[in-house]
Amino acid sequence: MFDSVLVANRGEIARRIIRTVRAMGLRAIAVHSEADADLPFVAEADDAFALGPAAPAQSYLDVARVLEACRATGARAVHPGYGFLAENAAFARAVGEAGLVWIGPSPDAIERMGDKINARNLMERAGVPVAAGTREPVTDRAGALAAAAEIGYPVMVKTAGGGGGIGMGVARDDAELTRAFATASRAAERFGGGTAILLERFVERARHVEVQILGFADGTVVALGERDCSVQRRHQKVVEESPSPGITPELRARMLEAAVRAGEAVGYRGAGTVECLVDADRQEFVFLEMNTRLQVEHPVTELVTGVDLVEQQILVAAGEPVGFVVASSGQAVEPRGHAIELRVYAEDSKRFFPGPGKIDVWEEPSGPGIRLDSGYVAGNTVTPFYDPLMAKLCVHGADRAQALERARAAVGGFRIEGPKNNLAFCAELLGNPEFAAGDYDTGLVARMRA
Repeated sequence: MFDSVLVANRGEIARRIIRTVRAMGLRAIAVHSEADADLPFVAEADDAFALGPAAPAQSYLDVARVLEACRATGARAVHPGYGFLAENAAFARAVGEAGLVWIGPSPDAIERMGDKINARNLMERAGVPVAAGTREPVTDRAGALAAAAEIGYPVMVKTAGGGGGIGMGVARDDAELTRAFATASRAAERFGGGTAILLERFVERARHVEVQILGFADGTVVALGERDCSVQRRHQKVVEESPSPGITPELRARMLEAAVRAGEAVGYRGAGTVECLVDADRQEFVFLEMNTRLQVEHPVTELVTGVDLVEQQILVAAGEPVGFVVASSGQAVEPRGHAIELRVYAEDSKRFFPGPGKIDVWEEPSGPGIRLDSGYVAGNTVTPFYDPLMAKLCVHGADRAQALERARAAVGGFRIEGPKNNLAFCAELLGNPEFAAGDYDTGLVARMRA
């Protein structure tokens, strides 16, 4: 086992990783921009290295500077968290070439799954269900119109690379496709360095359900249940829960088995997520994409399984056995109860526009079953340079009814003053009849704001 881990990230996820690193008796090393120097994750690390100015390109995305931080601090391993360089195969490769341990899947697995078209084709060959769609990149409007005519409207238009719903859109006719293709192309060029676009059949009233997988050092791949991520605004997740209230035990078993096949197809190691779209009426699913990293919403899986996913990532990277016993039922660990995560953003609750600012009041809720992964405390400033996520408010209950009750109490007990925040939206959602009944889909937030 290595003796130190550099966390190449910031905010709540850096703070959360540092907590486990130190609990394992390892030295935790933080890196930070000038704008983040006073945040809790920096103070809670055993060592810290200043990367540079606030702009991500000059700090958290500067590969040379992060590797310099490793040399200067004597780090022996690197955990990338999520976002920034987490799914950058070149960075993962550079970490290995520097003689350091990369806490994540192989650069090859990252590359193979990072391109949505390649990933889709690979999953189809592995026997994982995929939606009707393009098997080759679409690079111009004429090609997009021809592909849509073959697939049939409505179609989902998205960039072949990148994530987070950037550039994604739905088209129901040629005119909408022309607009959606232009938007996706601009996003692909800006964020992905290319113009490749993927078209797939759009599933109406779909649920977005993902399976957490873990690849062991010995090559074994297991599934640790699923998370429902259907509550989204602008194709970006806001609330997640586990288990999903919209799938049957039979469908769950099929999804877990397919997710394991997906991991095996790329020789996956460490924590990853196989994302799917589910037709809840037909109880059918198709592969969406694979995230080769730890997910923002990993706490809900930890709450229902009792497994610390960051600890398992570190053990796998060190070539050691995982720290839990695999059940004989097909799932790695039998889930217990129900968990819900609400992402608390520095944004308004109506239009979801960012609203950074200094935090004057930060009073965290308390009570049974509550877990708060936060990146800030009172006196800190939420700057406009990074994602506006301030905290992840998570609850666990014996069943979904108790989890909902605890979530409502936790939201009511969380007080933030200074920056804008979406706690009012969280409360509104928890009172929404569709969500309360568990009978919702990815269009829920749009209906709430119609």
